[in-house]
Amino acid sequence: MSAKTPTTVVETALPLPLLRRGKVRDVYEVDAGTVLLVTTDRVSAFDVVMGEAVPFKGAVLTQMTAWWLKQLTGIKHHMLSADAKEIVKRVPALAPFEKTLAGRSMLAVKTEVYPVECVVRGYLSGSGWKEYQAHGTLAGEPLAPGLLESAKLPTPLFTPATKAESGHDENISRAQAAERLGPVAAELERLSLEIYGRGQALAEKRGIIIADTKFEFGALDGQVILIDEVMTPDSSRFWAADTYHPGSAPPSFDKQPLRDYLDGERRAGNWNGEAPAPALPDDVIAATSARYLDAFKRITGSSLDTSALA
Repeated sequence: MSAKTPTTVVETALPLPLLRRGKVRDVYEVDAGTVLLVTTDRVSAFDVVMGEAVPFKGAVLTQMTAWWLKQLTGIKHHMLSADAKEIVKRVPALAPFEKTLAGRSMLAVKTEVYPVECVVRGYLSGSGWKEYQAHGTLAGEPLAPGLLESAKLPTPLFTPATKAESGHDENISRAQAAERLGPVAAELERLSLEIYGRGQALAEKRGIIIADTKFEFGALDGQVILIDEVMTPDSSRFWAADTYHPGSAPPSFDKQPLRDYLDGERRAGNWNGEAPAPALPDDVIAATSARYLDAFKRITGSSLDTSALA
């Protein structure tokens, strides 16, 4: 980053109906069939939104998703444009906000969202590792005994979860997903495994392991459409392939510096784990921003163009 302190976007107020404001995204309705997704620089950890924002985070998530969608030929998705100039041409009312929208906005078709997080795990980590330790299972299905933390699974597994507006998503079994979704559950599983496999193969060429990731899908005119973010540091666990070894939890290319700091504050008795979070030091914010930018460059092969960003 330059010596100049970069501007962050914490919250937007656009001349469009606000459909929802999540932990990170502000979602607006453009018309009956189109939505505008604005990914802010808000950051959350341990289900708490921080008081400070992380420079360039919103642009990294949006532009990495756009990059992946262009790689995933043959996969139907919701993106119409992730270019602010193009978005303003399509929605002239947004012209005064082009600087705010630059890099972090995506115009997308509106779909009926399926109420399940489509998680794929290629490695045994996170909540999957905790379940395996307790029960010897993953998403309710038995695994071979004696596996180590972060071990590569014999084959990637579809391990769905419920969608939570706040708090943790809850892991469910494939059978429970089928109960919630009906026959389309099999198609969501097939697509999730295909997209993960294609993404993992490409990432490995860049020296990155995608240990696990989650997708979201929606229905549009009888078709299943890939929506939301795709294989970003917020929706995935990225590890450096050259330092990976099973038996521990490798550092990930996301908000690890932020989580490490908050863990330290909890151990020191300075934070009880609930909102509000403790103030973040400048070095933690800078380290987290650098980690997101590094992930973008490693995956896409190019540095994020930050010159036009708010």
